[in-house]
Amino acid sequence: MNRKKVMTTLATVATMGLLLSGCANQAAPEGGSSSAAGSSSAVDIPALTSIETPKNAVLPAGDGKAKCPATTTLAYIGAQTGANAQLGINIFQGIQLAINEHNAANPDCQVAFKKFDTEGDPNKATGPVTQATKEESIIGVVGLPFSGESKATGNIFEQVKMVHITPAATNPGLTENGWTTFFRGLGNDAVQGPAAAKFMTGKLGAKKVYLVQDDSEYGIGLGKTTSDALGDALIGTDKVTQGQKDFSATISKIMNSNADAVFYSGYYAEGAPFDQQLVAKGYTGTFVGPDGLKDDQFIKQAGDASKNAFFTCPCIPGELIPSFAKAYKSLTNMDPGTYSIEGYDATTVLLAGIDAGNQDRASLLDWVKNYDADGLSKHYKWNDKGELQAPTVYGYKVENGKIVPIGPIGE
Repeated sequence: MNRKKVMTTLATVATMGLLLSGCANQAAPEGGSSSAAGSSSAVDIPALTSIETPKNAVLPAGDGKAKCPATTTLAYIGAQTGANAQLGINIFQGIQLAINEHNAANPDCQVAFKKFDTEGDPNKATGPVTQATKEESIIGVVGLPFSGESKATGNIFEQVKMVHITPAATNPGLTENGWTTFFRGLGNDAVQGPAAAKFMTGKLGAKKVYLVQDDSEYGIGLGKTTSDALGDALIGTDKVTQGQKDFSATISKIMNSNADAVFYSGYYAEGAPFDQQLVAKGYTGTFVGPDGLKDDQFIKQAGDASKNAFFTCPCIPGELIPSFAKAYKSLTNMDPGTYSIEGYDATTVLLAGIDAGNQDRASLLDWVKNYDADGLSKHYKWNDKGELQAPTVYGYKVENGKIVPIGPIGE
């Protein structure tokens, strides 16, 4: 995308650099285990309280004059159930909000919305995608959220030339498949990995980082870009599997390494119990996870252990956009979650195309290829591979039992 429009205030950016001393490689606290890896982090990065949004952001309501066939339909395809379902729920609730706002303002263009559940599983995603592409009324899709299922289904979309915008899948290789229908509504892991490495060794003051990755397409890709960027700060790596419950073998390696930060490349279903078991074994350093962990489900599942956690995410803190946050909570009785605003913005791109008269698959695809406008979260303009330019990665932390933003990282 073009230069990022969402920025923190100068004062907030300045305070992010203030770190309390002694955040890494300290001796274990008095009375603590001498074998405990790391140390209790004293990093104090203030929470972000506001962000600026583009003044001319395109909104779902449009001008209220749109006309379209009664059959016009958009779809969400992705997790509604499964171990990491909340990441998908955040997205389709953002989609629903955008469609509701559009339909309320445009009585002559009532866009229908259909949801297809993949459980976030690449092996189960091909069926729902095939079903959706066979329904002629569906002219565009927001999804799929996860990289593995996106990889498994990209060719299906390509065969029928149906546009799909992912608000969450970050594996860099997805745009190297020659697809002309795939568009990424956020930065990829070639951006997030280096930003995470710089965040850990810079703002968090980590000298020794141990990296653990799961066996998903997402975890493998992000693990590589992060480990490559860590350089000499990387003191060890290990692999786990999706569905794993016992992490004692990996934890033993970490404790012996004396790492002061652990980076987990995967999803919250395994990341949460991993952090919980790590802390229970006496680990006192910092735990860092990417967007796949950044959800309140991580805190619920990790419990008090989550107090040591920071997160990286190429996502905007939608909860700091007052108009969006108020409308989202009114609809869902929840605060916006990870990728809620990206789901909303991606849907807005498609709705704007429909309102402009692009009401079949071919013309809506062409609309997205040539799109160049601000959304609430960022500027949307894709290159010929479906990537945005100059995306920003944000940092987050656990504070008082909630995940709160701390501003851009890796810059």
